[in-house]
Amino acid sequence: MINTIWFFLMVVGIIVGIINGRLEEVTQAAMDSASLAVQLCIGFIGIWALWLGLMKVAEKSGFIRGIGKVLSPITSILFPQVPKDHPAMGAMVMNMAANMMGLGNGATPLGLIAMKELQKLNPHKTRASNAMCLFLVINTSSITLIPTTVVALRMSTGSSQPTEIIGTALIATTISTLVGIISVKLLEKREG
Repeated sequence: MINTIWFFLMVVGIIVGIINGRLEEVTQAAMDSASLAVQLCIGFIGIWALWLGLMKVAEKSGFIRGIGKVLSPITSILFPQVPKDHPAMGAMVMNMAANMMGLGNGATPLGLIAMKELQKLNPHKTRASNAMCLFLVINTSSITLIPTTVVALRMSTGSSQPTEIIGTALIATTISTLVGIISVKLLEKREG
């Protein structure tokens, strides 16, 4: 679907460029944007390597496990239908920890593992369980302590203060996560 939308937007842009006699400007903008995309990706490589390396060190040193222990009482309350020592709980906690560090792409494999494990606990295999829905909401909104991707993007574009977004990102993601959790819990009660 998204490919269709992008294709439609590109075709409309080209048609409007032809109608207005600005096809050369449309072509130049496309080339400039492609060049900028490559520069941004190359700029991200070093920053991502640093943060992913730090996450690996944090995982090996037990820091992530420590975050898991801190989150354990909260996850037990939020996910009462998931046994405490189930692999789904471990994958969810690791996913949340990676998201808190702003590593959305690094958290994705853990989220997929968590969903696979939650599906094993799901009594209705053709629809998502309450735990799956809640985890999806938490994963999507995720409280972010360090918005690594945004900081990296700001650094790669030459921002003089790339980390100034941290405070507002923490406030916004905390509020969005709380609203999401409350919404899911209210809808769970309505269903039951």
